[in-house]
Amino acid sequence: MKKVLFVATVESHIIHFHVEHLKLFKDKGYEVHVAAKGLAKIEYCDKHFNIAFERNPLKLNNMKAYKQLKKIINENNYEIIHCHTPVGGVLTRLAARETRKKGTKIFYTAHGFHFYKGAPLINWLIYYPIENWLSRYTDCLITINKEDYGIAKKNFKKCPQIELVNGVGVSKNKFTFDISNQEKMQLRKELNIKEDDFVIIYTAELSKRKNQSMAIKVLKQILDNGYSDVKVLLPGIDSMNGRYQALSKKLNVEKNIRFLGYRKDIPKLLNISDIAISTSKQEGLAVNIMEAMILGLPCIVTNCRGNRDLIEDQKDGYICEIDDVNDMTQKILNIKENKSKLNIFGAYARKEIQPYLLDNIIPKLKRLYYNE
Repeated sequence: MKKVLFVATVESHIIHFHVEHLKLFKDKGYEVHVAAKGLAKIEYCDKHFNIAFERNPLKLNNMKAYKQLKKIINENNYEIIHCHTPVGGVLTRLAARETRKKGTKIFYTAHGFHFYKGAPLINWLIYYPIENWLSRYTDCLITINKEDYGIAKKNFKKCPQIELVNGVGVSKNKFTFDISNQEKMQLRKELNIKEDDFVIIYTAELSKRKNQSMAIKVLKQILDNGYSDVKVLLPGIDSMNGRYQALSKKLNVEKNIRFLGYRKDIPKLLNISDIAISTSKQEGLAVNIMEAMILGLPCIVTNCRGNRDLIEDQKDGYICEIDDVNDMTQKILNIKENKSKLNIFGAYARKEIQPYLLDNIIPKLKRLYYNE
């Protein structure tokens, strides 16, 4: 039986983004293996290796992870290995150098290079040479945004195949369910949101990169302009140890903001929202914005890689410069005060999301994996 190995630093990456990709191989008769940190059950996975990966590349545990991975690769005679995440991508391609000479095909998806327009110089000095060098040990490098694709095509001359794929694919089925007005009102009530409140949602891990401090400052300006009916939903794991909650109290906006933590009901939260925003400093390709677009929410996003790939300014939303609080505030209020734009922008968003849907990503992956 043919075997395929998927690798990521943490199992949650595979569970959240690649289960349908595992299914591709199961349906094709492959034995499917996953190597990642953790031992949660993963659908369509026949064998799950718990690897001692650390996200910090300087951690000594990654040397142990490299040895574990090399042993697994050398013993299993994989036809295809597909690696994801920066550390997973580096260690896998190093560990697979010998088996690649025997015919194993190595795929690497860059979910957003650490070097990008506006990135700190240190990122370019460290990460660019590593990715450039490792591209020679990659049979197919998949990029998910135009900026990364341009950099790779221009500079990674040793890589035989470089592709642009519109992300991992978002599932429309996840959002095609009926939710009554009564259910919407009940959910709003549970969140202490009034029926006629204007709701802004930003689904993302609370982090420096996602830059929720900008969203909190925007809310402050909105409230200072007299719009007390605006509420902001911030579902996402807190990696900032309460610093954003402290900022919201300092700015006296905590009554209008909901820190929701990890949620499994994001589609329902989007259904009770009026617009979606992203204040991120950089993205690979913003899944949170794609999900909002499926439901026809106008989106106001920062002008960063992975956001501007999705949103066309004044068509399905607005683009603002990073940390331009004044501009984002005005654009939110522009939509709030011109309700017709909710429908106009929303209809365009539903149209523009089509190339990013899972149904349109799967055929491209089939072609790349086995020329189907």
